[in-house]
Amino acid sequence: MKILFDENMPFAREFFESIGGNKNTLEAFNGRKLTAEQLVDADVLLVRSITKVNEVLLEKAKQLKFVGTATIGVDHIDQALLKARSIAFYSAPGCNAVSVAEYVISALVVLAERYLLTLKDKTVGIVGAGNTGSRLSEKLTALGITHKLCDPILAQSGDTRNFVSLDEALACDIISLHVPLTREGEHPTYHLLDETRLAVLSGEQILINACRGEVIDNHALLKLKQSGIQTKLVLDVWENEPNVLEPLVPFADIASAHIAGYSLEGKARGSEMLYRALCKTLAIEPELSLKQFLPTPAFDSVKINQDFDEILLKHVVKMVYDVRRDDAIFRQQLPRYGFDHIRKTYPARREFSSLACSSENTELDALFQLGFERLCN
Repeated sequence: MKILFDENMPFAREFFESIGGNKNTLEAFNGRKLTAEQLVDADVLLVRSITKVNEVLLEKAKQLKFVGTATIGVDHIDQALLKARSIAFYSAPGCNAVSVAEYVISALVVLAERYLLTLKDKTVGIVGAGNTGSRLSEKLTALGITHKLCDPILAQSGDTRNFVSLDEALACDIISLHVPLTREGEHPTYHLLDETRLAVLSGEQILINACRGEVIDNHALLKLKQSGIQTKLVLDVWENEPNVLEPLVPFADIASAHIAGYSLEGKARGSEMLYRALCKTLAIEPELSLKQFLPTPAFDSVKINQDFDEILLKHVVKMVYDVRRDDAIFRQQLPRYGFDHIRKTYPARREFSSLACSSENTELDALFQLGFERLCN
């Protein structure tokens, strides 16, 4: 088989070069520069969210049998076209949900320290309660932080969790957006936060967008910030990526290049899920797993000598992932190198599970529920 894969998919070569016991031809590509000519003799196409898989791209792909996206979102895939051409399609739901949730936790830790906030005193409105919103909900529960879920589609589907209206979620101290980008249907998310909804936010609130840039009207947000609205902003995603509305950047407390889901585990988990999906399509038994390829972290254990509190939380979270690093990279490199360069050269980042904690006579259950490993003595 000839397999084309996005150059930003970790361990893709290791997973796919010998699938089925065959020596396959693998070719890495730039996700924004892939052309129809490159797909003429391709059997398998593996993409990320920046590649639009549509009629134009697949015009010459006459022997393509399998398309996979190593992402949760699928708004960049013309699934009807793939179905019409009998091309198998798989996504990777949940692959980087933990990574995005940990990005949000790191951002909250940083902002709590910067503005002297007590997180347990705040309420969080999670808009979108799918894989990512659910992982964030679990982590907030571990920390004892009150939160409310808003997801009208899941509410209508019979999900038994308690849901609130969008207005109620937007009234929370912290608003975290985790919806897919949709433009049609009963509950479209394009410009979900338009000028009208943005205008009701207060200077005491924190707004986090780590899903799709078009969920917030960026021009309306800039206009409101320029008018003096003091709402604190965490923006990982932007309208019209990679063409960021640069005047908005200075108004964000934390800004990054759509990397919330870019932990090594999150990206590599997407590769593993597509590997297993292709094995299933080919009716062969998978032989490889992610654990075989993950490197040993820079430090993998720590001994803790105090009970859990928010000060300890800040220390331990930042040991594994301090979002201020990504904010600094974004601000320094965006004008000089551009959005895609930042993503392509993103430095390795691990998830909380890469750090094991041990203790003597201290209470650390909250850390373990948050995702850190328990070090067995």
